[in-house]
Amino acid sequence: MDRNLRNRDFADRRTPLGVLGGFLGLICASVAAGALVVAGITPAIGLVGASATQSIGMFENLPGYLEIDEPSEKSNIYAVKKDGRASLMASFYEQNRVEVEWGQVSQFVKDATVAGEDPRFYDHGGVDVQGTIRAAVKTVSGGNTQGGSSIAQQYVKNVRVQECETESGDAATAEAEEQAAAEGRELTPEERSDLVAGAKESCYEKVTETSLDRKLKEARFAIGVEKRYSKDQILLAYLNIAGFGGTVYGIEAAANYYYGTTAANVTLAQAASLVAIVNNPEKFRIDQPDDERNGVANEYRTNTDRRNYILRQMLELKKITQAQYDEAIATPVTPNIVEPSTGCQTAGAHAYFCDYVTKILQTDPTFGEDSEERLANFRRGGYQVYTTLDLDLQSAAVAAISENVPQTYPGWDLGGVISSVEVGTGRVLAMAQNKIYSQDPTVLAQGPQYTSINYNTDYDHGGSSGFQPGSSYKVFTLAQWLNEGHALTERVDSRPKANWGSFQDSCVGGYGDEGWNPKNDANESGGAYTALESTIGSINTGFVGMAKQLDLCGIRKTAEAFGVHRADGGPLQQYPSTILGTNEVAPLTMAVAYAGIANNGVTCSPIAIDRIVDRNGEEVPVPKSNCQASVAPEVAAAMHYAMSRVMTSGTAYASNAAVQPYVPLIGKTGTTDGNKDTWMVGASTKVATAAAVVSVNGDANQRGIYFDSGRAAEARHRMWPKVMSVAASKYGGGEFTMAGPGAVRPRAGETEAPDDGR
Repeated sequence: MDRNLRNRDFADRRTPLGVLGGFLGLICASVAAGALVVAGITPAIGLVGASATQSIGMFENLPGYLEIDEPSEKSNIYAVKKDGRASLMASFYEQNRVEVEWGQVSQFVKDATVAGEDPRFYDHGGVDVQGTIRAAVKTVSGGNTQGGSSIAQQYVKNVRVQECETESGDAATAEAEEQAAAEGRELTPEERSDLVAGAKESCYEKVTETSLDRKLKEARFAIGVEKRYSKDQILLAYLNIAGFGGTVYGIEAAANYYYGTTAANVTLAQAASLVAIVNNPEKFRIDQPDDERNGVANEYRTNTDRRNYILRQMLELKKITQAQYDEAIATPVTPNIVEPSTGCQTAGAHAYFCDYVTKILQTDPTFGEDSEERLANFRRGGYQVYTTLDLDLQSAAVAAISENVPQTYPGWDLGGVISSVEVGTGRVLAMAQNKIYSQDPTVLAQGPQYTSINYNTDYDHGGSSGFQPGSSYKVFTLAQWLNEGHALTERVDSRPKANWGSFQDSCVGGYGDEGWNPKNDANESGGAYTALESTIGSINTGFVGMAKQLDLCGIRKTAEAFGVHRADGGPLQQYPSTILGTNEVAPLTMAVAYAGIANNGVTCSPIAIDRIVDRNGEEVPVPKSNCQASVAPEVAAAMHYAMSRVMTSGTAYASNAAVQPYVPLIGKTGTTDGNKDTWMVGASTKVATAAAVVSVNGDANQRGIYFDSGRAAEARHRMWPKVMSVAASKYGGGEFTMAGPGAVRPRAGETEAPDDGR
């Protein structure tokens, strides 16, 4: 039921006629007026030979109770500022409507509505007899059914139109499915969409057709509405549901859009101008001036004429003074069009995070049974969605990318990405990239600086098919190395080889990868590196040597335990080459995994929504983060030690040194073959961040490319510290649990070597 017709303490200003009196008055007036009224109100009464008693009985047998659903209302997505205030990110709607309370609507609007649409509103019982007789006269004299509808009747019509907006087409779809099954096929998505659209159109035609039958039903429903609700409740509900042209619905949205003000603050002239629109929204709307007539521009003349009629009615009914009337009449209709923000393209630098939130609302089963129902719930439900976005970190991420990665580069479609996640909660704190968000095909065609694809997320959440993380993926081999009882100080054969031979894999029985001979980034000769040395220096052959002693299936399962998955939705590949980071994953996935490492091996799935409040102020359930142990605490502690050494004396030193204020950090770099993609992923005990420069289309050797800010391959070390410095300042950061190099003992019969500091 419409919230404006519930739980209200309105004054009921009906006259002694009351509801029953209104109904009887309608019938009596109809009889007195003879055939003209009979034809205009109830076709049944006009039947030859039918008695008045029979006619009344047929009228009473029509349904008198109207099921009133919530009208469509726009939903808003917010980020929350550090002072706790909500900052609007974007709004979404099928109908631009903002419902308001009785006290939020100017008395000018209320009086103008009654004066213009139903002067006897407070005197009749749902049907205006005089207006109906006038309409009947016009109808019988040869015209179509004319006017005469009370505010209650107009409200009923709007409610019935609103119901058509939610028409599911289930009956038509079920019949079509049965027919398709008989033909040995399934309905296509396009066919289903057409069936729903057809059902909506059929419903709309039925409830808006120009017929006496429709008028009769609306009259009966209107009387039913008047029996249940007060006059003020009905008037407010009407003002909240009425159409004001295009996608603008309700008096508040109309005041916002046409005059840049609120329903409470409109002037008399503005109120009458807005109320004029509801009489014929397309004819009287004021966001498109009238056509020129006889070579003379008559801007807003139709609206002005209708407005002035309403003002005269208000004066006649003594709702305004002569002075107020004179001033309003002399005021030209001068709209101040304020385009409502709709969709993530209005979210600016937060657009890709906004898009991620909308995909969650559309795909998470928390919000409905299927994607269409979820999207409809969101776009119509009046949700206030409060997200996890930290505007301080987000601003730092946006600035870091803007300063270091251009939107375009000759011959190379590049992406700059940053995702940050709160350790221990999974809350996504920042998400930015180097492109301009748009879903408009004409905009997207203008160049690679525009895209609707979110490079930070999975394909199912509006993202790409992912990017190879390179050596930043090696930490999962390190985790499995420790899981299987090896120590950081244990050495392996790390010499480059022309053929590394076969690898163990308990899932598929093993891999033989003849001819696979990965090189080291700096052409290190190898030898017998320890696991710690291989981690600090990101030695490829060291990790291949470690993997030779491990189960590739175990490495994959350990990565999955940290929430790692392919961005395209497929299973992680587990060929020998995958230990060097050849699975395409999303940057957000890597940030989540590193947050799990930082959280003593407990990984929390990402969440982007803190809370949702519906139109009635009730909390709506939201997806919760699922936290699970990925590795034992002692394994995580050993990983902390190795990954902290990467920061202080290894490949991530440049990032570590630039973070101010200082907090303990862990991390790992990643570079793919040919320097196509470069990564820096790391964490404090509070925040994990993944920063990368990736190749979206085409390949490019980043070590040979220079941006204005410096070499492309080092952009990661200029971006990551900028974000983590803000994180350190705002969230702080404690000491990691640390296990010394020999804390995880090798299995019996294996040797370990002292840490030589490499």
